Amino acid sequence: MFFLLVSSSLFSQSTFNSFLKPSDSLNISRRNTVVITEATLATATLVGLNQLWYADYERSSFKTLNDSGEWLQMDKMGHVFSSYQLGRLGSNTLNWAGVSEKDQLIYGSTLGFGFLTAVEVLDGFSEEWGFSWTDMAANATGTGLYVGQQLLWQEQRIVLKYSFHRTRFAKQRPNKLGNGLSEEFLKDYNGQTYWLSANINSFLKTETIPNWLNVAFGYGAEGMLTGEANDPLFLNQNRRRQFYLSLDVDLTRIKTNSQFLKTIFDVFNVIKVPFPTLELNDNGRVNWHSVYF
Repeated sequence: MFFLLVSSSLFSQSTFNSFLKPSDSLNISRRNTVVITEATLATATLVGLNQLWYADYERSSFKTLNDSGEWLQMDKMGHVFSSYQLGRLGSNTLNWAGVSEKDQLIYGSTLGFGFLTAVEVLDGFSEEWGFSWTDMAANATGTGLYVGQQLLWQEQRIVLKYSFHRTRFAKQRPNKLGNGLSEEFLKDYNGQTYWLSANINSFLKTETIPNWLNVAFGYGAEGMLTGEANDPLFLNQNRRRQFYLSLDVDLTRIKTNSQFLKTIFDVFNVIKVPFPTLELNDNGRVNWHSVYF
């Protein structure tokens, strides 16, 4: 009985690893699954946003707005990050299906830009918001960061990552900055940090440094209770930008024969690994964090 259980477990792991392993050539069944799944999820998300979010606000004729100065550009960093990660996801899933590198870039890495453009169009027909050209520029930047590296180096030497810590500001405006961790994680720009995490070995070509070790440059901001610095309802905001220097781990470069672990590492590689961090804010102050999230 024990032998049968062990054999069954090994067979299941082997089958699972085989399923997760990218195809060496075009697998039409996998490709169709990827295309249908992504199209369905994107359509359902847009329909859901239209019915559950935009329906609560008045509709308008299509309009644009200039929101480039809001939230010390933290919302724009969110657009760059989302476009980059959705593009990476689109490319990786097509790679799993054995699609050519050229088609991965054309049809996969543009997934984020296409989806976020559709969301931006919905904003354009909402009285509450509007179509933002700076949002579109941020979306293009995220997609360009992924595509450019694939064309230049055939790998992602610089990965865009995210980290978050809770702040006191959310409690002052929970309706705007989130009520509880799950909402604050997405809404409280004061606790968000966006990182450019660069792999050291990819640039220095040295064997003395672990292949998974990165140096990370971060950007954040705090003291923001509203998007505008001169909001008459919040005149005493102490808004400031923050710049960070830290180390990081590129989980996708950790060697393992397990396709399951490779998949897990790829999923969690969007999060910056906590490390000691040096902070410089635009007031000229330097702070040291023994561990920074």
